[in-house]
Amino acid sequence: MVYVPDGNRYFNMKYNRCGNSGLMLPAISLGYWHNFGYKDNFDNMRRMTFTAFDLGITHFDLANNYGPPPGSAEENFGKILKQDLKRYRDEMIISTKAGYRMWPGPYGEWGSRKYLLASLDQSLKRMGLEYVDIFYSHRPDPDTPLEETMYALDSAVRQGKALYVGISNYTKEQTERAYNILKELKTPFVIHQPSYSMFNRWIESDGLRDYANEIGIGIIVYSPLAQGLLTTRYLKGIPEDSRIGKETGFLSRKDLTEKRLSQIKALNEIAERRGQSLAQLALIWVLREGKVTSALIGASRPEQIIENVRALDNPELSKEEIDEIEKILNS
Repeated sequence: MVYVPDGNRYFNMKYNRCGNSGLMLPAISLGYWHNFGYKDNFDNMRRMTFTAFDLGITHFDLANNYGPPPGSAEENFGKILKQDLKRYRDEMIISTKAGYRMWPGPYGEWGSRKYLLASLDQSLKRMGLEYVDIFYSHRPDPDTPLEETMYALDSAVRQGKALYVGISNYTKEQTERAYNILKELKTPFVIHQPSYSMFNRWIESDGLRDYANEIGIGIIVYSPLAQGLLTTRYLKGIPEDSRIGKETGFLSRKDLTEKRLSQIKALNEIAERRGQSLAQLALIWVLREGKVTSALIGASRPEQIIENVRALDNPELSKEEIDEIEKILNS
């Protein structure tokens, strides 16, 4: 069966300008960090991708190491692109990253020119692409000179393998240094991807959020739902099939303290008063004030994507609601 996108897909999604660039990104973007590996159901991956595109999500965020195993998310996305979405390539923003461990040996991770450009070539091959729209340095390298890493990003653009570049997980100070190097090279540095949520506000205290806005680069935040804590999933205990229940990955039982659970319940009450889910409230909170370009969501089924996008149906938080949320988070 041939996939035909919803003809109304662009009418309801909100698109935000990415910093001072000409690039527009959907307020909600879809990430392939989880649930797109070899062990996951391919038909479900297709349904999630189609659902996202039908809802106006045009930005699909990947990385070389997403899976598991590393590389499998890009391969699966490449299959979907080839089978179903190839004709819509110019309506899509496809991003990938390199920085975390991808292959054995001294050239398989971090930020050397050798690793970054080899990884990008591999990513393009896995996805069946000639170029990606955004290529990121996934994390700062403490040992490689920042100039080398930024020169590699610049080379990716000049070689026609990326239209724009970005960085992820860099502090404000590191971002400032990267910006100055790329500005001198005239490289289209348009975006930063940090973690950010109600429970993880380091980009505020570090000054990164305000600095990015000051210099005119966009911010796309990952883990806006705090790995699932900012949902109703844990209100009545820890499900066995949850990330905490499995005790694998980035969440463990120690993350769900009595204090944290009390905050989750109080935030959920605000969401219910607004006629929203807790996840929807968490998404519009990170997008408040217009300082974040896009919130990056993950999903294990299409219904989650639909729910998250519906957050944009009621996107404004009153001053009283913001103050109430602050009080809860500081309690």
